[in-house]
Amino acid sequence: MLPGDEAGVEGENDVSGNEGTVGYRENDGEEIHRGVTVVSRGGEQYVEAAASGSWGLGFGADGSETQPSGSLSREELAKYDAWYLGDDSEKILYLTFDCGYENGNTEKILDALKKHNAKGTFFVVGHFLESAPELVKRMQQEGHTVGNHTWHHYDMDTIAEEGKFREELDTVADKYREITGQELNPFYRPPQGKYNLDNLAMAQKQGYKTIFWSLAYVDWNVDAQPSREEAMAKLTGRVHPGAVVLLHNTSKTNGEILDELLTKWEEMGYRFGTLEELTS
Repeated sequence: MLPGDEAGVEGENDVSGNEGTVGYRENDGEEIHRGVTVVSRGGEQYVEAAASGSWGLGFGADGSETQPSGSLSREELAKYDAWYLGDDSEKILYLTFDCGYENGNTEKILDALKKHNAKGTFFVVGHFLESAPELVKRMQQEGHTVGNHTWHHYDMDTIAEEGKFREELDTVADKYREITGQELNPFYRPPQGKYNLDNLAMAQKQGYKTIFWSLAYVDWNVDAQPSREEAMAKLTGRVHPGAVVLLHNTSKTNGEILDELLTKWEEMGYRFGTLEELTS
């Protein structure tokens, strides 16, 4: 799945004149450079993110519970009905799960959420809808939100044709309706966090709110799962008020630790909100 689930701003940036690059380092060590534009406002210079790229985050010190910066600001995202976190006035977490396929962990995740009376959002792709319809029904029946992660999990920032973009989302919505008899919740998460502003506008035109994230870790590689200790340290060390948490249903570690993790977050004073609450 998602290389670049969380990128911290590291290393040197190269900005001169009106254009330049900002360097990011992914969790797997891969260095990414994103284009930026320098603009002047009121005599001060500001760096604006490029119109496309992979979603990235810049964090403060672990344990500080401070909100990270994102590739686009909250104000820029708001133009497109897009979010990556809530405000910092309350200790609320928004739990989201990307569902590419089923490999035995989703039921454990649902059990943990039920135990804590917590509602999550599950972003599903076509393969998951076709292969795990009973789990999709359970999500809906237990009051969770089900969102759109596209039918094929393409790199959507390469799709410029609005009709093709619409088809990727509509096919998911149609299949969800066939399975549950209900309409899909109007939330969209770009596969791999890859976006461009045209895509965000297309999703908005279709009535979707785009949801990025502000807290994640490298849980997507099923062949190199983090240990319980590594996962707990990362997810409790970087938690912050208003966090949109991204976890993957394919992660064995997530299935094993979620009950303990939710308990720890509750002990830290957090409660669990919904995307409807976030975006209202």
